[in-house]
Amino acid sequence: MRHNAAMDAREAGLFLLESVLAQHRRLEAALDALPSGDARDRGFAHLIAATVLRRLGTLDAVLDQHLRGPTPERVRMLLRIGAAQLLFLGTAPHAAVGTAVALAKHTSEAHGRLVNAVLRRVAATGRERIGDLDTARLDTPDWLWRSWWGAYGAATYDIAAAHAAEPPLDLTPAPGAFPPPDAAVLANGSWRLPPGTQVTALPGFAEGTFWVQDAAASLPARLVGAGPGERVIDLCAAPGGKTLQLVAAGALVTAIDRDPARLARVGQNLGRLGMQAETLAADATRWCPAVPVDAVLLDAPCTATGTIRRHPDVLRLKSARDVAAIVPLQDSLMDAACAMLRPGGRMVYAVCSLQPEEGPARIEAALARLPLRLDPIAEGELAAIPEARTPEGCLRTLPCHWADRGGMDGFFAARLIRADA
Repeated sequence: MRHNAAMDAREAGLFLLESVLAQHRRLEAALDALPSGDARDRGFAHLIAATVLRRLGTLDAVLDQHLRGPTPERVRMLLRIGAAQLLFLGTAPHAAVGTAVALAKHTSEAHGRLVNAVLRRVAATGRERIGDLDTARLDTPDWLWRSWWGAYGAATYDIAAAHAAEPPLDLTPAPGAFPPPDAAVLANGSWRLPPGTQVTALPGFAEGTFWVQDAAASLPARLVGAGPGERVIDLCAAPGGKTLQLVAAGALVTAIDRDPARLARVGQNLGRLGMQAETLAADATRWCPAVPVDAVLLDAPCTATGTIRRHPDVLRLKSARDVAAIVPLQDSLMDAACAMLRPGGRMVYAVCSLQPEEGPARIEAALARLPLRLDPIAEGELAAIPEARTPEGCLRTLPCHWADRGGMDGFFAARLIRADA
């Protein structure tokens, strides 16, 4: 990478985009692979890449109005970076155009001239052209749009709109903690801070007064209703936010994750908060406790389409095939979780997915084959967000919920009781 700070940020953004779109790597993994450098440059590179991933369809539609014939993929990537800055990030035209042209010239002078000509046209007329486009539809892959329209109807437009914006930072407080300056206290008790907030710089981070957790992600652990002294297993526990909630409620928690590296993050979070729980690296589909437990929280592996606000690479990396591939594992984990429960014990199944196959369909299948019954969530349990309670008594948050406050992740959760008492 070059030494010029502005150039470095855009080169880094190009690296991140090529990692996701060409190499199919997760954005966070690509960001970790960047050389260490100025935090602001890294932050801007991430913002550029995330914006392109969120608005890819719109950007390509605007650019295609000024292109004739096939465009080399690297040149198109640079055009997307420049257009994202011009149309969505408020970058000065001379900076957005000039740096993209300089990068394009690394390939050829002709590519530099093409990038210059196209981006100057975008700077002049791009915003007007966006007004004529169905941006929500363009920025959402077809398979997701069809799935969401079938499940949520016209709210799909609101979901897509929520995905277009950089999300705020949500924190869950430790018992008795006070929010940092400028934090908004949400109805569910979460603290919300503006997008781009550096969590490690907040007062109270080192002292363990809070942990990062989207407001929606804080809800499933509360549905467990864990009480002091109850034995609770947190399956697929990493990075540990729900484990911390259960421990804070007084439960005796065993946190299980099959990935030792991810499990280490659970231990680190427990240590920072001064909390204690048993942590165990194990395959939850094969492991079983010595004695049946009172409750299991299963935050199952999923396609994570509910987290697109924070992880826009999901839009470009996942497909309908991934949904079909993950469903058998979700069923196996539910089978295992049921076997861990004492008669009358509680299971909360949760996924950060908007796909109905991973949520309601899994509950329907489980009720048909396992000694479980649905324990409907009472209205009072979701008083902070009543619109998230389904007619069946399950939890379904959408990214467009609390839109005026910055939205939330999409989650599904259901509470079940082992019924062979």
